[in-house]
Amino acid sequence: MSKSRIYLDWNATAPLLPAARDAFVDALSLQGNPNSVHADGRAARAAIETARRQVAVLVGAAPANVVFTSGATEAANMVLTPDYAMGRSPLRFGRLYVSAIEHPAVRLGGRFAASEVTEISVTSDGLVDLAALEALLAVHPADAGLPLVAVMAANNETGVIQPVREVAALVHARGGLIVVDAVQAAGRIPIDIAAIDADFLIVSAHKIGGPKGVGALVSRGETLMPKPLVTGGGQEKGHRGGTENVAAIVGFGVAAAAMAEGIGDRNASIGALRDRLETRMRDVAPDVAIYGASVPRICNTTFFGLPGLKSETGQIAFDIEGVSLSAGSACSSGKVGQSHVLTAMGHDPKSGGLRMSLGYSTTEEEIDRALEVFALVNGRRPREERAA
Repeated sequence: MSKSRIYLDWNATAPLLPAARDAFVDALSLQGNPNSVHADGRAARAAIETARRQVAVLVGAAPANVVFTSGATEAANMVLTPDYAMGRSPLRFGRLYVSAIEHPAVRLGGRFAASEVTEISVTSDGLVDLAALEALLAVHPADAGLPLVAVMAANNETGVIQPVREVAALVHARGGLIVVDAVQAAGRIPIDIAAIDADFLIVSAHKIGGPKGVGALVSRGETLMPKPLVTGGGQEKGHRGGTENVAAIVGFGVAAAAMAEGIGDRNASIGALRDRLETRMRDVAPDVAIYGASVPRICNTTFFGLPGLKSETGQIAFDIEGVSLSAGSACSSGKVGQSHVLTAMGHDPKSGGLRMSLGYSTTEEEIDRALEVFALVNGRRPREERAA
């Protein structure tokens, strides 16, 4: 069996789709500024608007409600603000509620002061605790402004799919808004902004096979929008200043179109590989913990721990053997530490977690090789830590 490297870290970033790469390179020849009125500018603008429609289709939104940003982090900082406008009238949100398992870009609260951010607990399965959210909203101070709630559609570490519609019902009953981080869910489960009753969605190109450095904030409508984070020349209808990154946006659009097509068949195949992986992991190490396995998850994610195995030790061991995986979120400047997601789920702070995430090009042979390495890593654990 080939010992070439095996990439199982698709949740950190997906390999660039060939079609997205080609579109990106071709778009570099669009020399005009997309905000210029001459023919060269109109050609660049047309390419952006095509991509806007493609991204909109992926999440069931109107193209006019897609605002391109430099990535999901910027989109999060844009939408997580106390200051909104409904048309020309200002509207203020007094408190932000975020689930304890959110990505750091959301969990840190954006433009809200730290004292204005409240954490929502989760269950031991990694689901947003609806009763806890309802209790928090019940005592939300009405004179402080409306509540803003941010939850993810699917967790980036466990893959657990969150009860977004149920969260939205609780939030809207209190007159608030819900922001949904759909970065890991887009392309892996069907997403429709109206069907899940979200007010805003955050999406990212490089998680679906597009270029790095581009994302989008998608709104339910055009009337209510956050105060701009980046101001300037009025690009993106005044919601995000700065000349658009045409090539990256075009690549984003092509990747979105590819992920919207054949989502069911593609993800069924990926899910079968993930199930094969987990079944054989349990055969090799009966004491392996697969986090979130008892509730619905996106098809490609396995987040696991072996008693006595530290995250950093496991990640290094897999890497030496040619398997790229991660110890949770990759957005922590390369640091490997305790997963805040596992802590929120009630696991011991010393629990180790490793994430394998698959993609459309993952093969059975790669899964089998990863299992060989898993058996090797398991065998290196102290004997007393292994299952009898």
